[in-house]
Amino acid sequence: MSAERIRRRVVSYGRVQGVFFRDSARRSALSHGVAGWVRNRPDGAVEAVLEGPPHAVERLLEFFRHGPRQAEVEHVQVAEEPPEGLSGFEVR
Repeated sequence: MSAERIRRRVVSYGRVQGVFFRDSARRSALSHGVAGWVRNRPDGAVEAVLEGPPHAVERLLEFFRHGPRQAEVEHVQVAEEPPEGLSGFEVR
């Protein structure tokens, strides 16, 4: 098993606030062993930092491309960042 960790900052745009996006992201992150945080932005988007094993972070990124059932994700921005050794997952 690889100890490699990656970190991605993701921003989902569209109808993504008020649809349980953050709580759904938190539950998905915890179930996949991904650390980080998620928050609503003033511009109506949802932003998150995801840190963990590459395969787990990629699964979470897929969630951010679609969101929960009630969401309508129009587009997503993803940026690579250096891992910081985060633990746990927080809704901000």
